[in-house]
Amino acid sequence: MGEEAKHPIIIGLTGNIGSGKSTVAALLREMGYPVLDADALAERARELRKGELRRLFPEAFRGEELDRRALARLVFADPKRLQALEALIHPEVRRLLAEELARLEAPLVFLEIPLLFEKGWEERLHGVVLVAAPLMERVRRVMARSGLSPEEVLARERAMWPEEEKRGRATWVVENTGSLEELREKVRAVLKEIRARHGLS
Repeated sequence: MGEEAKHPIIIGLTGNIGSGKSTVAALLREMGYPVLDADALAERARELRKGELRRLFPEAFRGEELDRRALARLVFADPKRLQALEALIHPEVRRLLAEELARLEAPLVFLEIPLLFEKGWEERLHGVVLVAAPLMERVRRVMARSGLSPEEVLARERAMWPEEEKRGRATWVVENTGSLEELREKVRAVLKEIRARHGLS
């Protein structure tokens, strides 16, 4: 290629449902770092593949519109349907991600992706930050923000690897159990380590 030096350092940002990874992503953006959102890329991918989605999941549509909550109920209740959805959407997400990375000129980029370990994304990254919090605290947060029932939250949790397993695989763990200011300080500390590890001044 001859332009390896121009390739950014890509750090994964993950955490199970309700961990606060989106809050950490917002803090990183506030500090001037680009954060690509895999969920937003997946939403674009679903729109691009709407025709195939309608054929696979007709009951998740209300007229022309995809009901994302209905789709989630379908796929999180049936591993085979989840696999079919991922087989359709994930290649499109990877293509969109490559396009976004090609547009950026930052030396350090974060990729926020919930199913990072489950789908083997760590092999494509220079390190992974895991945002962690106790399960019941995470369930409470999700119920408060989304109106999902405890059963719906736990169904999504079960589609992910246990947090404890991810702790053993992550490069850095950010414990999100205190105030926003405490979380901001923990993010700053991790950033300092990342920049030192990768020789970024």
